[in-house]
Amino acid sequence: MNEVKIINDPVFGFIRIPRGLLYDVVQHPLFQRLNRINQLGLASVVYPGARHTRFQHSLGAFHLMSEAILNLQQKGQFIFDSEAEAVQAAILMHDIGHGPFSHVLEHTLISGISHEDISLMMMEQMNHDLHGQLGLAIAIFKDEYPKRFLHQLISSQLDMDRLDYLRRDSFFTGVTEGNIGSARIIKMLNVVDDRLVVEQKGIYSLENYLTTRRLMYWQVYLHKTAVAYEKVLVNMLRRAKKLYRIENSELRTLTSHLSPPLAYFLHNDVDAAWFSTHPEALQMYSELDDSDIWSAMKTWRHSDDKILATLATDMLDRRIFRVEVHEQPIAEEHIRDVQQQIAEKMDIPLEDAHYLMEVVTLSKDMYSPFEDSIDILYKDGTIRPITQASELLNVELLSHKVSKHYFCYQRV
Repeated sequence: MNEVKIINDPVFGFIRIPRGLLYDVVQHPLFQRLNRINQLGLASVVYPGARHTRFQHSLGAFHLMSEAILNLQQKGQFIFDSEAEAVQAAILMHDIGHGPFSHVLEHTLISGISHEDISLMMMEQMNHDLHGQLGLAIAIFKDEYPKRFLHQLISSQLDMDRLDYLRRDSFFTGVTEGNIGSARIIKMLNVVDDRLVVEQKGIYSLENYLTTRRLMYWQVYLHKTAVAYEKVLVNMLRRAKKLYRIENSELRTLTSHLSPPLAYFLHNDVDAAWFSTHPEALQMYSELDDSDIWSAMKTWRHSDDKILATLATDMLDRRIFRVEVHEQPIAEEHIRDVQQQIAEKMDIPLEDAHYLMEVVTLSKDMYSPFEDSIDILYKDGTIRPITQASELLNVELLSHKVSKHYFCYQRV
């Protein structure tokens, strides 16, 4: 009998990781790095309990994948042991390319490359380290394997990633309305013509899942205070990156106080082309985590640059940008007035005041009709998309994209 590693998870209880390839993935340094990256970025500024990590989320998604595979096998779906192991490995690795503070890094210290692209590069590195044992897992992750439903379990509008993060984020934030019946949904999964379907009895759980997802986005992920705090962080990194490029800048002499990975991304314009031509970039990225940024703030709050020092202090002392939420685009005149006030109060050049403010439009829908549909399997064998099957949620309501305009700025 194969040995297993048992982890006690606060959301799902005991999670069993078999010794062998799956345990080797969990033990790999690129996976262990996820212990140092918070799942919800800066949402803890609103929900102090939201300190869980990408590592915990990945293990939770792995647990749900194991349950889903077992359920499908019990319903007569033929899944080889090698396929089951590969799809479990793929869901374990699905988030390894995330940078510090969730998605913040993607548009500040690096550009033109997504965390999914970096995840694939890291998977290839892990595959090399594990002597090619992850080839099938990578093929499934990239949707290049004939059994397409295996990829749907990893990435679709009803995948194990979403089922875990909604349940887990609800648990750690204390937003009880976000709790979903993940076990019920998994029990109702089936496969028809190589596509995932949900049996008719699971339709009410699906309706709850979709409405819960909408609630969690506006109440947690896009909460106005969390958005405003994130903009402080983004603008701080942008200001630091600019100052590190200036010849004779006071900041350049402080590089010794930063971690080498952070200094690397401040000094260089790292994009997709840079990753492809600089082998050390992936290694530097793999060493970068939340602690590098927090540590740098302690140096930057003492900087002679008033803007950088202000933003670093804002982050460390929880001085969050004031935030206005508008249903309509924000008037340019209002933005200029605020920028002028900040420049005068802070005694900084008008052209630099934009570092202390941010305008952003955020949009979200419950369900996208343009992605893989969620299909309902009826007892007579017919299949209908959720948009036609639900009595509560019609296609117009499900796919309606709500947009909000956020104006965040320094409190002066």
